[in-house]
Amino acid sequence: MAETPLFFLIAGEASGDLLGVRLMQALKKKTGGQARFVGVGGPRMRAEGIELLFPQEELAHFGLFELLRHVPHILRRMKQTIAEVKRRRPTALITIDAPDFCFRVAKRLKGEGIPLIHYVAPTVWVWRAGRARKIAQFLDYLLALLPFEPPYFTREGLGCSFVGHPIVETLAAQGDGTRFRAKYGIAPDVPVLTVLPGSRMSEVSRLLPIFRRTVALLRAQNPKLQILMPLTANVLNYAKAQIKNWPVPVTIIEGDADKYDAFVASKAALACSGTVGVELAMARLPSVTAYKVNFMTIMLYGLFVRGTFVNLVNIMHKRVIVPELLQFDCTPGKLAAATHALLNDEAVRQKQIEGLAQVASWLGQGQFVPSEKAAETVLEVIKTRQVK
Repeated sequence: MAETPLFFLIAGEASGDLLGVRLMQALKKKTGGQARFVGVGGPRMRAEGIELLFPQEELAHFGLFELLRHVPHILRRMKQTIAEVKRRRPTALITIDAPDFCFRVAKRLKGEGIPLIHYVAPTVWVWRAGRARKIAQFLDYLLALLPFEPPYFTREGLGCSFVGHPIVETLAAQGDGTRFRAKYGIAPDVPVLTVLPGSRMSEVSRLLPIFRRTVALLRAQNPKLQILMPLTANVLNYAKAQIKNWPVPVTIIEGDADKYDAFVASKAALACSGTVGVELAMARLPSVTAYKVNFMTIMLYGLFVRGTFVNLVNIMHKRVIVPELLQFDCTPGKLAAATHALLNDEAVRQKQIEGLAQVASWLGQGQFVPSEKAAETVLEVIKTRQVK
């Protein structure tokens, strides 16, 4: 491997930015601080020193029909990315989640002599199982966050390792609720609900109006209720404008430290489906999962989906621990009823908390440091290819 290895990283979403920055830090550690980085990422990766080709916000779209109007621009960015990888000849290309963009880039780079490594296994155990065979034809290696994922890919001839989930490295389980309430002037007896509308503009724009009506119903039942809303940078300004006239006091949260403290200060959470569900589980904060997409998108995806649940806690338990109210069930009335139970029924809260307790060990806590395991695996893949 070159004395100063250059890693080309592509992280297309906010959750990928978290994975990416921790991988960057671990690769620096494992290479004695010599690693260099270029590619696509978010604010965390930018702060860590990646040379950005363009910010990840340009790729943060979801759903077939939501994506259509952005296709020309995304195709231009794809062409630019492929050309830049060829020009820079990095030690490895490491794509992080966002398979719609990342896999198309990797396919075009097959045969260029650059190791193609993808971080976060596609959920073939939920939908489109045939993807495992297809990606085995162009990827060199896959880093899986969940312990049950590797067999789906190794049986197709693709090297794959469980490296653990980086969420276990965060302070999600160590928030300080007392400090948070003191900082924001929230009395100890005031009930607090954390509301997480998502990290993609398509999610936030679709869910915020529903969440507004939901919290209005909850406020009628809990007059002292206050709302905390952690937001990612790419949706911050839009969300701020939308919540100006909410009927409930809303405190905007920026940054991970305050977010994890907010989790501990809260009695429950109402959250968009996604990686945040794992963070809430780590914090043992009872929550309700919500999601809603374009009708035609869900109809199309429904032809391929075979999983029963969307929240990882439920998937790993193989039963409902966290209520999921999706698509037609994602209504203010149903969301308010499920959330009200968590805010006011201690038995319901404790039952969910008990189900969240196993999540950390399932995701690698106590076995290894996930980002360091990922970095070690990346370096070993590169070394193996060089020997060949």
